[in-house]
Amino acid sequence: MTTMTHGPSTDTPAGDRRARGGIAARLFVPAFWGTVAIVAMWLAVLFDGVFGGDMVFNNPTNGTTTIPSAVLVALFAVIGTASVAKRVFGPKNN
Repeated sequence: MTTMTHGPSTDTPAGDRRARGGIAARLFVPAFWGTVAIVAMWLAVLFDGVFGGDMVFNNPTNGTTTIPSAVLVALFAVIGTASVAKRVFGPKNN
């Protein structure tokens, strides 16, 4: 009597959602959420630049200084983008 051996199993464990494929699998990728966070930060800068007001500073000697509020929001977006990019897209230490 002859016995046949089978190759390695291609079944994935039930708990591994990323191996199933499809849209649900893409939602578990950290790079996706990092990209969404960075895009949201820069959309906030865009909308603040278009619809936001100005910061007006009164100086007793020079009069007034006017700076668009998007400048300050963009500064924080740069800091946020750098930290998210370093965390999500940086080297992985296992």
